[in-house]
Amino acid sequence: MDRKARVLRKTNETDIIVELNIDGSGCADISTGIPFFDHMLTAFTIHGFFDLDIKAKGDIDVDFHHTVEDVGLVLGLTLSQILDGKSQINRFGDSCIPMDEALSKVTIDLSNRPYLIYNFPQGLKTKGDFDADLAKEFFQAMCVKGAFNLHINSYYGVNEHHVLESIFKALGKSLHMATRSNDRLSGALSSKGTL
Repeated sequence: MDRKARVLRKTNETDIIVELNIDGSGCADISTGIPFFDHMLTAFTIHGFFDLDIKAKGDIDVDFHHTVEDVGLVLGLTLSQILDGKSQINRFGDSCIPMDEALSKVTIDLSNRPYLIYNFPQGLKTKGDFDADLAKEFFQAMCVKGAFNLHINSYYGVNEHHVLESIFKALGKSLHMATRSNDRLSGALSSKGTL
């Protein structure tokens, strides 16, 4: 089965192309104009064993919000197209990842019921232009368009970079686990028979 897709989205604020292969080897070619975001998406890709190509141009001279949110929308939509019907996949994924002093857990249910829980350590100081609130916008957009339930619980950390990196890595591993094919299933993993 060929589990890959390419999605384009162009608005007055952003121009984005996402190509995703969920059965890849961890190859990332990411260019959003936001270096820290590129770094996080690369970590997500490597730890999820995806092949991900993102080319995004946005009004980052205004701020990063539109680009970050719209990349989440397009990535979620791409994932949704690949997993149409969510048939014969594990559906659930869960990963807890440390990054030095930070520890985060991400749990996913590819349920067709989008919902985000985002627990982030309070009081961390942002050292750059990319902060935890921007990351939340990305995760919210991705789970809405991807139609999945996403619980992000960062237990602790003092360096915002480390906390966010532990989250993105855990997201990759959790999504990898949830999207694996399961030959014992003939349809969706649900007592209803469908999601």
